[in-house]
Amino acid sequence: MEANDVKAHWTGQSGVRVRVIGALGQRVNYPDPVCGIKGSTITLPCSFTPPKSVEIIRVIWCKNHKICQRETPSVYDSESNNNNPRYRYLGDKKGDCTLQISDLQEEDEATFHFRMEADDVKAHWTGQSGVRVTVEDGAQMEIRSSRDDGEFKRGEEVTLNCTTICSIHQLEVSWFRDGSALSESGPTLHLSNLTAKDSGNYTCGLKNNHTLSELYSLHVEADEEGGGLLLIVRLVVGVLLVLFAVVLVACIIKRTEEKVEDSIIYYNAVDSTIRRQTTP
Repeated sequence: MEANDVKAHWTGQSGVRVRVIGALGQRVNYPDPVCGIKGSTITLPCSFTPPKSVEIIRVIWCKNHKICQRETPSVYDSESNNNNPRYRYLGDKKGDCTLQISDLQEEDEATFHFRMEADDVKAHWTGQSGVRVTVEDGAQMEIRSSRDDGEFKRGEEVTLNCTTICSIHQLEVSWFRDGSALSESGPTLHLSNLTAKDSGNYTCGLKNNHTLSELYSLHVEADEEGGGLLLIVRLVVGVLLVLFAVVLVACIIKRTEEKVEDSIIYYNAVDSTIRRQTTP
């Protein structure tokens, strides 16, 4: 029997259960259970400790099997040229055994195990605890807002988060407004300096997945939207009124000056006439 198949338990009087990791000190460290949305990409962070006296020549990932050897189907085998491209090994043969699963499917809801094989058969080892992967349907996605209501005024801002019961930091999320795709992507959508054009029904969904979240209605007050334009119109009208007043005042002054000038000419003419008549 190979060393990785040796699984020893001992229970003392205190009731503490101890598991022997490996006869040669082999160890595999798995993450906590991982939850993923169907169609998304998840990563299973993993590390392992091989014996110091050997060289790891083969690494394997399998599911729902504690040994991952002989005829056990694997999802990744470093010696195989026919690995499913959905399963990408991001680790090495030194101590990193991270596995990435893309386009998550229902068949991936399983317990995944990692196996190392060395140049010494006694050092072969499979981490038997494994990591549990749960696959959820994207229909359970929803949008959460940084504001309690969906009513906003022009110039305000809001952050929308596309959430699920699973972790979403690795999700490739698309956003839609009234059914039209937005250029922004990712679990978070930040909208700043809101205008009436931002009003609409928002949804989010995974790329390559036709399931969308429930609608989130966002409304920006329309009367506030025209506030900037109205201000401009008022300024233009104000400037025109000032110009009109200036022109009017100039005309009045000019006409007044003309009248004064005519009066002076008239009085001068009269005075000249009177002087001629009174002169002997």
